[in-house]
This record gives sequence, structure tokens and C-alpha cells, in this order.
Amino acid sequence: MIKINFVCWGNICRSPMAEFVMKNLVEQAGLSEKFFVASSGCHAAVGTPIHDGTCRELVKHDVPFQFRTSKQFSRTDYKNFDYIIGMDKGNVRDLKNISGGDPDKKIYLMMSFAGENRDVDDPYMTDDYATTYKDIIRGCSKFLEFLKSEQNI
Repeated sequence: MIKINFVCWGNICRSPMAEFVMKNLVEQAGLSEKFFVASSGCHAAVGTPIHDGTCRELVKHDVPFQFRTSKQFSRTDYKNFDYIIGMDKGNVRDLKNISGGDPDKKIYLMMSFAGENRDVDDPYMTDDYATTYKDIIRGCSKFLEFLKSEQNI
């Protein structure tokens, strides 16, 4: 089973959006049994629910999701996941600090799978959940293509 953890700052906007988008893409591809997908935050206020803007954007695009609360990324998560996807360069830097420098080379920047060295903007700051969704659907789609190729799925 391939274990993926999407990570942003607080685990209420971008990373849960990516978690549910990826779960939906995997389900549509008939590959659910091959994946475990989760999300967390580098600086999560643990127990905070998904932001309403994220929920509205997921509903708008018919992406199923369930109620969940924010979780803090830990060094144990680093050991337990195969792919750790940061939404922005600051998240990647924080993830490397938490993990002791990414010794197993598991940490990636989300948009790198789409061939771009840039951040997924934080809609908590921009209030632009539509643009965030566009980046996440593109990044997750390209990430799934990468995984199919890399893992021979």
C-alpha cells in the first residue's frame, strides 16, 4: 500500500483539500485498495475543523469528503508515510526540519509534479479557494500519473 500525507500550515485548507481530491482521483481510477491518503499540518491547531471555504469548493466540484479535524505532522508520520507532499516551500522547509533533513527523500513540493517550482497559494490568506482547487487538482492528477509510472500500477 502506498501511503501519502499532504501537508500545509494548519491542515484546514490546502492539505485536506488535496487529501480528498486525491482520494477521489484514486477511487475514480479503481485504485483505492492500493493507497492510504491523509493530511496534516506543520503548525496545526489540532482539532480545528476543515475551513468552510475548502468544504464549499469540494462540494462545488463533487469531491466527496467527510468531517475531520486538523492533525499535527510528526517525526513518526515521516517514518510511516512513503510520500509527503508540502503545499509550499515553507512547508517543505518545515517538514525537513521535523524529519531531520528528509533522509529518505520522501518530501516533495506539490506543484513539482506538474513541472512547476512554485507554491499552492494559501486560501486562508487569499480567500481564493477556486485557484487553490485548480492547483490541487492539477498537482494531484500529475502526482497520480507519476505514481502509476513509478510504482507500476
